[in-house]
Amino acid sequence: MSSIRGRAVGPRRGPALETMTDPVEAGRTEPGTTVQAIVFDDRDSSVELRAVHLAPPGAGEVRVRIAAAGVCHSDLHVRRGEWTAPAPLVMGHEGSGVVTAVGPGVDSPAVGDHVVLSWVAPCGRCRSCLAGRQAQCQVAATVVAPGGVLWDGTSRWSLDGETLHHYLGVSSFAEEVVVMASAAVPIRRDAPLETMALVGCAVATGVGAVMNTAAVPAGATVVVIGCGGVGLNVVQGARLAGASRIVAVDVLAAKTTEARRFGATDEVDAGAGDPVAAVRSLLPDGADFVFDAIGKTRTIEQAVGMLGLGGTAVIVGLPPSGAVASFEPLLLAENELRILGCNYGSVTPAVDIPKFVDMYLDGELLLDELISARRPLSEAADALTDLQSGTVLRTLLVP
Repeated sequence: MSSIRGRAVGPRRGPALETMTDPVEAGRTEPGTTVQAIVFDDRDSSVELRAVHLAPPGAGEVRVRIAAAGVCHSDLHVRRGEWTAPAPLVMGHEGSGVVTAVGPGVDSPAVGDHVVLSWVAPCGRCRSCLAGRQAQCQVAATVVAPGGVLWDGTSRWSLDGETLHHYLGVSSFAEEVVVMASAAVPIRRDAPLETMALVGCAVATGVGAVMNTAAVPAGATVVVIGCGGVGLNVVQGARLAGASRIVAVDVLAAKTTEARRFGATDEVDAGAGDPVAAVRSLLPDGADFVFDAIGKTRTIEQAVGMLGLGGTAVIVGLPPSGAVASFEPLLLAENELRILGCNYGSVTPAVDIPKFVDMYLDGELLLDELISARRPLSEAADALTDLQSGTVLRTLLVP
């Protein structure tokens, strides 16, 4: 993603406010606080719970007490060295919580608001935001890549005098965090706050891929490769879109069986043979849409191979840096196939996140069924190992 530096950009400004602390301590400022957080150090690949210093929010920033943080494959990519990220860093990018302090110039959210954290903090002013593509915000890109900082180019984290980096501008594996105001999206207070953590990444990415990126029409045939937390949200997004057939593909039979609960009509065991042939036996004309929720070179190539005439492959899962996939260009041209990249479900966070919360409370979205376990922060390393094994969908870390 491109970046913009040196421009005065930020969230919508209102009258300057004094930095506020927790509601029970309102009116008292502080130089910062010590919180428990999960620190990843690439020097020894350690994932440890440490007592770290969190500076107060600056202009355009808010502090959030974390209710729960979801453990996602994007965290695994960093731990395994598949993505370049500045380290040492405080891990996590999916979370929910309550605003406990606001920095100068913030009119929303307010202290006490329940919020879902978005790892894209749109500025609302750059070319992409003005074109309605907030997931591609050029200012947020400076936080995501090369990342490790907030909009002003500095970090609020430190440990024994050493600067720690933010992860995707969120760092939700902590008791409290400081994020850009636009990254803390207010939601209804009657929504279960822990469960709402999933909306910040898995739901936004998966359901958004169907509704926003691909705009799947009613009656379309859909294939979903990979039935983890994001893939199952693609499945239920396809159900909500009115897809006529939804084929779930995974190497674990338990996951494709689970996908039926979310709306899948057919299952393919990718470990039992050629999944492309298996899909085409179910859909002889090929699929209208194939979503790859894994992001491996092989699965991306398989996604293209499953398409019918005029079909669209949507790359939702993010591959390791430098991975290269191969396609036959003649087939793309002759069959009028499309390949779409999907970043964060192409969402507009302030619009889509509250909408997904409403859909959950209305019984349209299944979220509780995605939660395999709840663990304390101290068990983050074990939660990441569980995710890597493929035995869980989403684990919530609850401070």
